[in-house]
Amino acid sequence: MSINLSQVEGNHISQQVNPAVIEVNELSRKFGSYTAVDRVSLTVRKRDIFGFLGPNGSGKTTLIRMLCGILRPTSGEAKVLGYDVVRESEEVKKSIGYMSQQFSLYSDLTVLENITFYARIYGIPRKQRKERIDEVINIVEIKPYLNQLSGSLSGGWKQRLALACSLVHNPKLLFLDEPTAGIDPVARRDLWNLLFDLSARGTTFFVTTHYMDEAERCSHLGYIYFSKLIAYGSPEELKKMPQVTPEGFIRYELRIDRLTEAMRELLKMPFVRDATMFSDVIHILIQQGSEEELQQSIQKKGFHIHSLRLVPPTLEDVFVTLTRSFGK
Repeated sequence: MSINLSQVEGNHISQQVNPAVIEVNELSRKFGSYTAVDRVSLTVRKRDIFGFLGPNGSGKTTLIRMLCGILRPTSGEAKVLGYDVVRESEEVKKSIGYMSQQFSLYSDLTVLENITFYARIYGIPRKQRKERIDEVINIVEIKPYLNQLSGSLSGGWKQRLALACSLVHNPKLLFLDEPTAGIDPVARRDLWNLLFDLSARGTTFFVTTHYMDEAERCSHLGYIYFSKLIAYGSPEELKKMPQVTPEGFIRYELRIDRLTEAMRELLKMPFVRDATMFSDVIHILIQQGSEEELQQSIQKKGFHIHSLRLVPPTLEDVFVTLTRSFGK
C-alpha cells in the first residue's frame, strides 16, 4: 500500500491548526437493560458547528449530558477540551457553555442583571467582570434591552440573552439544545449569523436541531437513531453515501398535479424505490433507464407532468433513507 506523504503532512498540519475539541470513542450509556447511547464515536474540531440530529428519544440528550460531565458513561471514553469527562468532569463543566431549548433565565431580573448574575456564578474576577459583560453585550447586540425585564423579551431576544449568559465566561465550546425552536424565521437567521461570527472567532458549537435548513449550515453532522450514530460527516459527504442513492438508481424532482394521489400511484410502481413530497414537488428515486416508462405510466393514470428534472439528494433525503433502511 502506498502512502502520499504530502497528504499525511497536510493532515497533520490541519489537525494542529484545527485541533479536536471533542473526542468520543465507543461511548455507551445504559439505564438498566435499556441502551440510550450505543458505542458512539465522533470527533468535533475547533471552529466546527457540529449539528447533532435524531428523533426524540434517540439518545441526543443522554450523549450531551455525558459530554458535559453530568452523566457518567457505562463504557467507552470521551474527552472534551482535553479533559476526560469522567475523571475531570468538574474541569469540563467550568470550560464549556450550555444553552437549553427552554428559556431558563430569571424572568424577574433585567437583561443586565441576568448577565451579571451569570458572570458571578462563573467566578469571573471583579476587575475583569465589567469588561467581559460589555463584550458579550456587544457580541449579541442586546444593548437596547439591558434594563428590560427578561421575561418581557420576544423569543428571539430571549435566545440572544441566553447566548450572552452562556458566553460570559468565554468558553471555547458551546452546547446549544435546539436554540431556534419556537422563534420566528428572521430571529432564527439572525441567531445563525451570530453563530457563524462566533465560530470565525474560534468558538466551537455542538448544536441539536430538527430543522434541515439549519443542518445544511453546519460544517459537520451526526445523525443518531435508536441510540446508534448511523451517519457522520459533512453535509456533502452524507449526500454522497451509497445508501442514499444506490448504484443503478437516480433521483428526480417531479412537478405534477394532484400531488398526494400521484405519490400513492408512484409508490406502487416497481421501478420506483422511494417518493417523498417537498412542498409542491415530489422527489423520486427510480431505476436508471426507466424515465420513459415512468412518464408513460403516470400519464396513463390521468396525471399531468409539468416537469421532470435530475436533482441531488437533500439532507432530508439522507436522513429519511437511512432511517428507513436502519435495521434491515
